[in-house]
Amino acid sequence: MLREIVSDAFRNQTIAEVALEKANKRPEQEIIFHENEPAIEIASIVEEAGCLANSLRRLGMIAGDVISFQLPSWREAVAIDLAASILGLVVNPIIPIYREKELKFILNDANTKLLFIPEKFRSTNYLEMIGSIRSSLPKLEHVIVVRGVGNLQQLNYGKLIETSESNFNFKKVGADGLKVLMYTSGTTGTPKAVMHSQNTLCRAIDNTVNAWNLNNGDMMFMPSPVTHITGFANGMELPFYTDISSLLMTQWDVNRAAKLINEYQATLCISATPFLQELVDYAERSGDGLPSLRLFGCGGAAVPPELIRRVHNIMDRCCAFRVYGSTEAPLVSTGFINPEEIELAATTDGKVTNWDVMVINDKGKKMSVGVDGELLVKGPAMMLGYKDPQQTDHAMTDGYFHTGDIGYVTTDKAVVITDRKKDLIIRGGENISAKEIEDVLHAHPDIREAAVVSMPHERLGEGVCAFLTGQSSEFGALKLTVANLRPFLSQAGLARQKWPEKVVVLDDFERTASGKIRKDLLRQGLRED
Repeated sequence: MLREIVSDAFRNQTIAEVALEKANKRPEQEIIFHENEPAIEIASIVEEAGCLANSLRRLGMIAGDVISFQLPSWREAVAIDLAASILGLVVNPIIPIYREKELKFILNDANTKLLFIPEKFRSTNYLEMIGSIRSSLPKLEHVIVVRGVGNLQQLNYGKLIETSESNFNFKKVGADGLKVLMYTSGTTGTPKAVMHSQNTLCRAIDNTVNAWNLNNGDMMFMPSPVTHITGFANGMELPFYTDISSLLMTQWDVNRAAKLINEYQATLCISATPFLQELVDYAERSGDGLPSLRLFGCGGAAVPPELIRRVHNIMDRCCAFRVYGSTEAPLVSTGFINPEEIELAATTDGKVTNWDVMVINDKGKKMSVGVDGELLVKGPAMMLGYKDPQQTDHAMTDGYFHTGDIGYVTTDKAVVITDRKKDLIIRGGENISAKEIEDVLHAHPDIREAAVVSMPHERLGEGVCAFLTGQSSEFGALKLTVANLRPFLSQAGLARQKWPEKVVVLDDFERTASGKIRKDLLRQGLRED
């Protein structure tokens, strides 16, 4: 067992409280920056949040109600988070890539009463999407359109702000109650609702700030969306709880990212493997070593040791390192940030910071240092639990969270992840449930059985591979191709990021004695290809 909890103290302040304090002290301070948009000044965003809170109250929202937003990393998402904190509402961020199937499940499961969406973003019309499932959402009372006109069935965000006065005179909200519902894919095929309080999120932020020795001269570059735990905590909320500013992107492009980092002199980033991979490729190709960037915590997908070493060799002064965590347990490890520890940064998943880690075997016996087993973690930044109490009971033992990951602890107080018990695919930092994809594929008339597994992906860490058996062995290999499956998956409402990138048609599967498909052999074959 590795016991590394230094402090379990909480600040016991909501983000609304700290934002109001900052606005009173330094009203013109710019805290969040964004490409192609004005910087967010603290007093301005607090004023907007106060107006929004007043409007939400007039719409009947009361403490404990759930409001969801499916938005890019826009200014309005920040105001929504603050307004929810003012009123004691539970905020539910939804990743913009989710489509009808995921959206309908989440909104119904969360009991969402009010939803914020853009009219359009990139190639998706969100008004049309919500309209197609609105009749299946009996508890959804209001839809508010951000940066769009909407229609008679929706409210307009801009008009709600314009027609309201800023108001902070509401009943005081505690920092230890439910603040956010964030959905993460599970092995059951449907997303799990992870519950966090303001205290648990703030503790996760403080762990990172302390471990990385951050100060008021630092700026967090955040390419991950604010609807993801990484972007939500470290891109959107961190600037309120610290003197560290953040720089947000709505759509990834490595050339624009490099330009932004250089223009704003961003000093650090925490994000998934594809972002770091493309940045170091850019640096090698262009000769621009991004000299302001000094720290990059990389996780959320498999991180090749050679990638960390390349950063050290190519980028001017950036120290990259692997980190480990999840929505349930944010940043259990915070990496090795010293240049002389480059091999530890490359070969381990990071030094444990303010968490207890226990490794057990299948019988529950504690494993010693260096011995593989399932990782269980406990710490003040851990989730309150899942919304479903049965899921919480299944995931917890004596206050420890079962991560489902196989690994060991080292003598350097680091963790090393060697495998994963959970049947999840981590594609570019996003959890994808294999069973969810299998359930959709099993509805295809030409598919008899489907087994979806992860496969190595050079840029994203992991990709999606579907092994299939056809209803007709004679025509299965011809019909069941990646291209032929795309229209079916689109019609089923499955997010494009979950579509298989490779399809392999088999006569049958190898199975265990109990009849289960040997997915371990499928993964092994893909790794060896």
